[in-house]
Amino acid sequence: MKLAVYQGAPTDGDEAGAFARIERCLAASAAMGAELVVFPELFLPGYNRPDLHPVRAQVQGGDWEQRLAAMCGAAGCGLAVGWAERDGQDVHNSASCFDRTGQKLAHYRKVQLFGPMERSVFRPGDAYCLFDLGGYRAALLICYDVEFAHHVRALSEQGAEVILVPTANPAGFGNVSDLLVPARAMEMALTVAYANYHGTEAGLAFGGRSVIAGPDGNILSKAGPGEALLIVDLAATRAVDTNVLSTQQQDKRDLG
Repeated sequence: MKLAVYQGAPTDGDEAGAFARIERCLAASAAMGAELVVFPELFLPGYNRPDLHPVRAQVQGGDWEQRLAAMCGAAGCGLAVGWAERDGQDVHNSASCFDRTGQKLAHYRKVQLFGPMERSVFRPGDAYCLFDLGGYRAALLICYDVEFAHHVRALSEQGAEVILVPTANPAGFGNVSDLLVPARAMEMALTVAYANYHGTEAGLAFGGRSVIAGPDGNILSKAGPGEALLIVDLAATRAVDTNVLSTQQQDKRDLG
């Protein structure tokens, strides 16, 4: 199975432009044989737009998800993407995953809200979500979530082989993609696909450097500071010499 990660400029409230970009990227990814492409956090309606989150947030099954599902089916490529979700009075920083036919595979709400902006708008999630993806056991996390080792460990213990991570990592935090994401992948012997923005939105600069890290911690593909579409064949992750994979899961000792 081929997996893609899209790194692009923030949408800044331009929903029409966001959907047009998703459509183009799905077509390009499908043309290169990818089964699914991961987009950044809060691609709809934009990350650093707390003024828009409560106003434009949609319910699951609403117009956004219906359009995304239809676009996946038309392109023959799946999608994992972040968006602002409304559930009654609550607004969540969420991500949904659709397969190449448009079927919804998973929905996840960010657990670890980052900074005053997110905490002022969103309610944190309280559950993990695992699902089957092209013969792999997959899960979703969002941005800051993956920086907490216990979340990655919990998913690994539930059988996750691949973690898809829409993110909005600011400039100046390059060590997250350079060091921490590969470390999380290596610690739990799984693959992490981390999709970030580049450019600036409402005064917030993003760091780019999206990455796909394999179960031995090695970088399978990495973006620079600009727009990029990374594509990796996950078959390579199952071909890694098991002698070099971490045994932390078997060896760990928890002290009371």
